[in-house]
Amino acid sequence: MVRIQSIDSFDRPDLQPYRTMRRQMDQRQQGIFVAEGEKVVRRLLASRLPVVSVLLPQKWLPELEPFLEARGETLQVFVAEKSLLETLTGFSMYQGLLAIGKVPPPVSLREVLASSERPYLLAAVDGLSSAENLGALVRNCVAFGAQALLVGQSCTSPYLRRAVRSSMGAVFDLRIIEQLPLAESLRELRAQGIRCVAAHPHASGRTLSQAPLSGDLCLVFGSEGYGLAPATLAACEDAVAIPMPPNVDSLNVANAAAVFLYEANRQRGRM
Repeated sequence: MVRIQSIDSFDRPDLQPYRTMRRQMDQRQQGIFVAEGEKVVRRLLASRLPVVSVLLPQKWLPELEPFLEARGETLQVFVAEKSLLETLTGFSMYQGLLAIGKVPPPVSLREVLASSERPYLLAAVDGLSSAENLGALVRNCVAFGAQALLVGQSCTSPYLRRAVRSSMGAVFDLRIIEQLPLAESLRELRAQGIRCVAAHPHASGRTLSQAPLSGDLCLVFGSEGYGLAPATLAACEDAVAIPMPPNVDSLNVANAAAVFLYEANRQRGRM
């Protein structure tokens, strides 16, 4: 059921998540997230994730109404003037589409492995503080068929508004295991015969094309500034570099992830 209501202020209690849109960690603690922009909101509405409410200008209502009606839950839709919506962000909003979704329930590493086809293709990230970079990495994981993303305790959340936006809604289609003691989880994977390969720009061993990536695999990526923590790197059985000229230190982590995931797919005959 869709309940549509026009608003001229954000005073209502059920609009509180929109009023506090910039306090992303508060929302994460409540188990909700903000989807922003037409494509991201559309993908949220098409996903299996619960949707709490949608906030939009009148012009979008006819176009989105079929997607809203297709949802199974009671869905509150707030309609507001674009000028009112812009007070939430302080700048001009080109589309003015927002929605509140619920973070999916936690999934365990054991559940992911039990429900995934082999050979496994997993990704893990350590110490990533940029929500935009994490969102772009999530998008690459979905694009190249990663079955899950392991997010270490030192990382930001992939459900922060900027991460969701940077993923272009791909986060709704990827199983994510958050707040892991990453080194411990990597050792658990290795105990089950899953190779853990670190993307490490200063690896003294083989380059990416020389590394065997066709079997059960977890690719491990580090932070923007410091790379992988020593304990995480030590938990990997191999460290591999993308060959680059000496005047380039490293790639952005999302770009590096795309290169590694592409090579893993190439070796599996998928590219």
